[in-house]
Amino acid sequence: MKTRLAMLIGTGCLCAGLLLAAPASAAPPLPAAQQNRLDLAVLDYESGHVDAARGVFEALAREGIAAAQYNLAVMNARGEMPHASPARALRLLTQAAHGGFVTAQLMLGRAYEIGQFGPRDLKLAARWYEVAATAGSVEAQLETGTAYYLGRGAPKAPTKALHWYREAANGGDVGAQYLLASMYEHGEGTEPDLRLARYWYDIAAKNGDVAAPYKLREIDAKIAASPD
Repeated sequence: MKTRLAMLIGTGCLCAGLLLAAPASAAPPLPAAQQNRLDLAVLDYESGHVDAARGVFEALAREGIAAAQYNLAVMNARGEMPHASPARALRLLTQAAHGGFVTAQLMLGRAYEIGQFGPRDLKLAARWYEVAATAGSVEAQLETGTAYYLGRGAPKAPTKALHWYREAANGGDVGAQYLLASMYEHGEGTEPDLRLARYWYDIAAKNGDVAAPYKLREIDAKIAASPD
């Protein structure tokens, strides 16, 4: 379990990409006019017209559009803004996160986890991961489960870890499916349940986890040997 967790602990970088408002990433839908401006600015950015895109993002950010604040945070992190700085990137990312932009909430958790814009703060990382997890981010659900499982920035709470791993597993995360199976197998955060363990190991195996087929054979042997 610990080896698997070590492989899954998040090390994501904020600079992974400039993201457009979308159902999985954004606050409530924007009015059509603002969404069109945002879409065109992203197209400008992707076409290399960085200054034009920045101008639109800055105008939208002043209007309180969380997606634009997030995009400006990414541009700051990439050094694509005049007077770019970690402090400015963090401020913009925090604004976007408070504005309900789920990707910003996830990335803010990662930024605090790895100390991207200043000292590491695992408590703030866990707090923002849980905000994003509650909003439906499968990646954040996995990170929140790990925070509660290991006591990384949050109290050790196997029951809460089990809950968030289950949420991420139901969302299709293969690592969470394996970890959930392991918790059912060993009775962490719940009573041991070999049949539920088998169910989740089987799903993880079907989704490509390389260790899960071996665990399936172990579980089948345990179930066959069980007097029940």
